[in-house]
Amino acid sequence: MSTPVRWGLLVTGGYADVAMRANAGSGTTEFVSVAHDSAAQAAEYAKTAGIARAAASREELLADPEVEAVFIALHPVDHAEWAVRALEAGKHVMVEKPLALTAADAERVFDAADAARRQCVEGVMFRHHPQTLLAKKLVEEGRIGELRYIYAACTASLPPDYFRRDRALGGGAMLDLGAFTLAAIRLFGGTPERVYAEEVRRGGGADHNFAATLRLPNDVLAQFEVGQEVARGDALHIVGTLGRVIVPDPWFCRAESVELSMQGPPPHGDPVSEHIPVDPDGSLGTTAPYAVSRLQFDAVSGAIAAGTELPFGRADAVEQARVTEALFASGAEGKAVTLPK
Repeated sequence: MSTPVRWGLLVTGGYADVAMRANAGSGTTEFVSVAHDSAAQAAEYAKTAGIARAAASREELLADPEVEAVFIALHPVDHAEWAVRALEAGKHVMVEKPLALTAADAERVFDAADAARRQCVEGVMFRHHPQTLLAKKLVEEGRIGELRYIYAACTASLPPDYFRRDRALGGGAMLDLGAFTLAAIRLFGGTPERVYAEEVRRGGGADHNFAATLRLPNDVLAQFEVGQEVARGDALHIVGTLGRVIVPDPWFCRAESVELSMQGPPPHGDPVSEHIPVDPDGSLGTTAPYAVSRLQFDAVSGAIAAGTELPFGRADAVEQARVTEALFASGAEGKAVTLPK
């Protein structure tokens, strides 16, 4: 077994807990230092979680020669700045979504990665999970015929004082939950050509509810809805001329199977469904708590250790930010926005 990649945690809120629980006993990932909201919180968390060192500041963590890679999960407004600083300190970086609030900042982050010859990836965890890979395989094999439509949703009722509802901190439904739905639409349908969005903003100025229609290549249409003051609901449907792939629990990936729903025989064509197991022999542990986060760290740590290119890099992160900017422009202006070729 290869030596695990040594990670530092540059975090706020509960992100350290998720990363630690996901990677308990991991053979690919070891957390050796943490910088939290304060030196006292870092020391307390390190003691509780069994992390070797607590950094008194973010700068101290980045200067630690034992830290090879840094997981950054701060207020989104701070992500690009600290990603650049970590890369300039010679660390590999994974940044919790959103990596940056603008395409220009995303480019700046990857310029720093190129200059430092270090890996950088935006953390959108469902993309690394076998459930998502199975759904994509079914689509690519033509099981649903020609792709025509994608629908995605991610909603939750969040506390009013949660930082992800504060616009000044980079909060709002689109940057938080919309990161999942937009990434899925792009993963299955390609780069959007035109977008139209509607948003609802209230206290704090953030978008609390956000919905959009997107036109994709080959006349494929997509729609998504995200909300921070809506009852919890997740959905991902990929629809073709012959059937649809229905992905249950698409963002946390705790389902045992993916549904393949095919158009049935005449006269009404009532759908006939098949449930295809994600992990048939249970060897991957895909439904275990926090498995979706563990598998993401496994993929990134594996690429760092092997010196291979990460599956989602500059082009993906910059496109995600560019389309997000177009969606915000559409929501603000009340009209469709065409993206440059």
